[in-house]
This record gives sequence, structure tokens and C-alpha cells, in this order.
Amino acid sequence: MQHFVVVGILVLVMAVLTYLGLDAIGLARQMHPVAGSAQAASIDQLWNWEMIVISFLFSLIVVPLIYSLIVFRRKKGDTTDAEHVEGNTTLEISWTVVPLIIVMVFAYLGAYSLGEVRRVDPQAFVVNVKAQQFSWTFEYPEYGIVSNELYLPVNKQVVLKMESADVIHSFWVPEWRIKQDVVPGRVTEYRVTPTLEGRFKVRCAELCGMTHYAMEGPIAVVSQADYEAWAAEQVALAAAAQTPEGQGKLAAVKYGCVGCHSADGSPLTGPTWFGLFGKEEELLDGSTVVVDEAYLIESIRDPNAKIVAGFTSPSAMPPYPNLTDEEIANIIAYIQTLK
Repeated sequence: MQHFVVVGILVLVMAVLTYLGLDAIGLARQMHPVAGSAQAASIDQLWNWEMIVISFLFSLIVVPLIYSLIVFRRKKGDTTDAEHVEGNTTLEISWTVVPLIIVMVFAYLGAYSLGEVRRVDPQAFVVNVKAQQFSWTFEYPEYGIVSNELYLPVNKQVVLKMESADVIHSFWVPEWRIKQDVVPGRVTEYRVTPTLEGRFKVRCAELCGMTHYAMEGPIAVVSQADYEAWAAEQVALAAAAQTPEGQGKLAAVKYGCVGCHSADGSPLTGPTWFGLFGKEEELLDGSTVVVDEAYLIESIRDPNAKIVAGFTSPSAMPPYPNLTDEEIANIIAYIQTLK
């Protein structure tokens, strides 16, 4: 009985030290990054309980093992056989029933956490999200505006209705804890209530192509007043952008063009649009072509027809057969202004 008492005390001490050690490096309570949504609370709580149980189970295995190696090791000169031990029915029932109870408890906690994450707020508003290689686009149907930045009011639930234009992507904001796949041909929903103001990033957490690593999008969580002011500003800008160039700029945001083609000359995964129109480009096959209207139309309809030297072969850009002739003409008009 003495050995059981000593081992029991050592197991508890080891479990506490293991948990505190994990907590010290930021794992036990998942303190980094800081929680930024109402849904994060139940997820962090479940994670914390899991770390407590893992710390205890780790100690329950390691402590008796090391204790036995030290205390019950064969002494020098001892050549006798070890004591024969028959099965212990009580012990076998215990290590079957107790883990079963633990699994059932965690099944309940997991179901509770999932319920909290999916809890519906009747006052929630909708933002449509379009994912495509390798950018995110956000549409606000309430205001009729499109943005490549997700702008949200704090402490108000939003329903992101997400679609993919090409392959499977995954919407992930570490501070919000939740992750949701975005699947071609389906609309997936993501509910979140941001509770922390600031700037964050959405990352694609599903390998989606060669430039997967760069598929990020800015997020701003602001006060309700600042959100309404931003929305009003975007509506005014959209109303002012009624020229072909303005419509082309909006279309470039809507279809995710700005995720791969910069407007200021900065390098992205595709050729920059700055100073592009009228420029002579060298192609992958060694030939050259003048960037005119016909070339741009062809590149939008069939990106693999002529690939610029130094970029992906075949092109990572998806074709856009569904763009209307007017939309393409507007985008080209916008490109012509970038000088």
C-alpha cells in the first residue's frame, strides 16, 4: 500500500508540473494568439480541459514506469524468479470503465462547444465571401459594395457565406479559433462574433496551389460607428466610380484580380498592371508581344495562351469565361489608367 500512496502523490505532482510547463510555453491555455471572438471561449475551455487530462495521463504512465525501474529493479546478485502475478479483475474493469467515462465526458464537452460555435444570433448580418487562387473577396449585400478587406463591427455576429471559384480553400483567422473549408460548388457558412477591435488576417489553411502561402486577406474589426462610416464611404466611392475605369477597378476587386496583379508596380504572383498597357512583354517561349486590348482579352479568357517570362508555366491564373465583354472592357480601361 505504501508504494501505491507514493506513486499516487508523485503522479499528481508530475501532472501539475506538466500542465504548468505546457501553460508556461503557451499551450495549456492557448494564450497566443489572444482570443478575439465570442466563439473562442468554449474552444479554449475545451482545449484547456484536454491539456489537463493529457498531463494527468502522461504522468500516470511515466511515473509508475520510472518508479518501478528504480524501486523494483533486480538487485545485484539476485537470481531468483520474479513473483508470479495473476490478472487483476478490478484493475482491468477500472482501466476500461474510467477511460470510457472520460471519452463520454469529452464527447459532451465537444458537442457543447460545437453548439456554442454554431449558436445563431437573429440579428446577424451577412457577408458573401469568394475564395479563389490566391485571394479573398468580400461582398456586402446590405450596401451593394465589394471589398478585398473584411470590415466588421465589434460584438456583432456575422454570417460569412463562402464560395470557391476553383479549388478547396479554408477560411482561418487564428484569433477567432474557427476554421471552415470553402468548397467549389457549395456555399459554406461561418458564424463569428468578433470581440476584439484591431487588425487581423484571414489565411487559407488548405493547400490550394503554388502560391498558397500568400493567400491572405486583411480584416479590420472596429466600433459600430466606425463600421457605418466605412460602409457609407465605400457606398459613396462605388457611386462615384461609374466611369468604365471605375467599374473596371471594382470588377478587379470583385473577381480577385488585385490579389495577383498589383496596381503600383509591387511584385505579386502575376505581372503588375502598372505601366502594363502598351508595354512589350517577353513571353515564356522567347517571343515578344505588345500588351494591347486584344492581348489582354486573350489573357483573361485563356491565361495559358501566352505566358509572360518569369511567371508560372502553366499559368496559375484561372480562366474567366463568365466575364461579360463589358466587364473585360472596363478592366482594360482601368489598366490603361495605371501609368
